[in-house]
Amino acid sequence: MRIPPRIVSVTALAAALLIGGPVAASASTVPDSHTPTSASYSIAAVGDICYSKLPDQAHDTLDLIEAGGPYPYPQDNTVFSNREGILPSQSSGYYHEYTVVTPGSPDRGARRIVTGEENQEDYYTADHYESFDLVDHSC
Repeated sequence: MRIPPRIVSVTALAAALLIGGPVAASASTVPDSHTPTSASYSIAAVGDICYSKLPDQAHDTLDLIEAGGPYPYPQDNTVFSNREGILPSQSSGYYHEYTVVTPGSPDRGARRIVTGEENQEDYYTADHYESFDLVDHSC
């Protein structure tokens, strides 16, 4: 199995390391005369996944991306808008999406690779953009 020569930039890697996996945090203050309230928040984050742990079909999709196509679906290599706001914020057109074939699915299924071309980062989602994992090509 060939590992594509896509390189994660220091910025993307640092962002993934700083953010880590999915995080949910709750903070509350002890009521006193100065702070009688409590705060609760949740942070959506990007996890990470080793290239070797991706399904075989994701390897096929990454190989197609590296080769420049042809892609099996007309929606492949289209701009991904990041409406969910889970991926790091970038300008419009930065991210592109590609289908990861799902065996037995009558349609495109839920699996995708989303790329950020400037820094050559690859994100995998198995749940149609509800969560993302940054692909680590070194493992």
